[in-house]
Amino acid sequence: MRRICAAAVVAGMTILLTLSAWKNHTYLSKTEVEPEYVFSYAENQPEDYPTTLGAKYFAELVEERTNGRIRILVQPVGVLGSENKVIKQMQYGGIDFARVSLAQLAEYIPSLNVLQMPYLYTDSDHMWRVLDGEIGDAFLESVSADDVIGLSWYDAGARNFYNSVKPVTCLEDLKGMRIRVQESDLAVDMVEALGATAIPIAYGDVYASLERQVVDGAENNWPSYEAMRHYEVAKYYTVDEHSRVPEMQICSAYTWQKLSPEDREIILECARESAIYEREVWTQREEQSRSIAMENGTKVVELSAEEKNGSRMPCTGYMKNTAGMTWDSSKKS
Repeated sequence: MRRICAAAVVAGMTILLTLSAWKNHTYLSKTEVEPEYVFSYAENQPEDYPTTLGAKYFAELVEERTNGRIRILVQPVGVLGSENKVIKQMQYGGIDFARVSLAQLAEYIPSLNVLQMPYLYTDSDHMWRVLDGEIGDAFLESVSADDVIGLSWYDAGARNFYNSVKPVTCLEDLKGMRIRVQESDLAVDMVEALGATAIPIAYGDVYASLERQVVDGAENNWPSYEAMRHYEVAKYYTVDEHSRVPEMQICSAYTWQKLSPEDREIILECARESAIYEREVWTQREEQSRSIAMENGTKVVELSAEEKNGSRMPCTGYMKNTAGMTWDSSKKS
């Protein structure tokens, strides 16, 4: 009962935030159409981050193609809560749309773990061959069993290790370090398989944890490392590309039920188009972020292909036990 009441309170706050954003968004002119629906969209990244720009493009496309009947208000920088809390609210219908990391969504839908296994993909092209094909489509459809609808795949690049202690020239150097990971059992198991101590911490708390030496390091992509200014407190960055964790645009099943079949098709179409746009922006931002970090003193170590292959071995047994046949199918795609 307490859980339901708490969810209701947060859902009510979300609605108030959305209405406030709508009130401040614009004033209707005589020629404008008052929207039939005003939906919320949760995004935990800054205004200029690729996924946020993708979300805004998605909202613009939807408004344009519904002639203003559907308006989606993107709320960035975690205004609506952490990704974990956002997913919970979407299950109750408190938030309408979001972009979330697969690492967070897999805590509710474990079958998604296979798509974020460490060292699963050889490169970015390999990942997109999987996600843009039958396997990716099947996983988008599978999430509907948990009160959310999968719309499209967003890029989040390759994740790498960084720390405040020393240059990591091989992943054996991580042994004994305290590494921040996402709030994900899979992430914990991966880091501990490499000999480090995994400490799950919410994304917004990583800078303070590094600064206060609660952890020695973390792992993330270049844009996140740069956008959150982690280079100020952890200047050693090792490019190992241990995982590529895709992100998913999702819609609350409660919101989906309100829409006509025609509007659902428009939403899906716009989500897929925004995903293509986001990938292009991501590639540009990744190069820019690396340059900014290095200009601010980041020391970069590039691991060789041989070192990456050697690092794959400690994780392989766990990967196959967890993912089974789908893991083999992804490797062959």
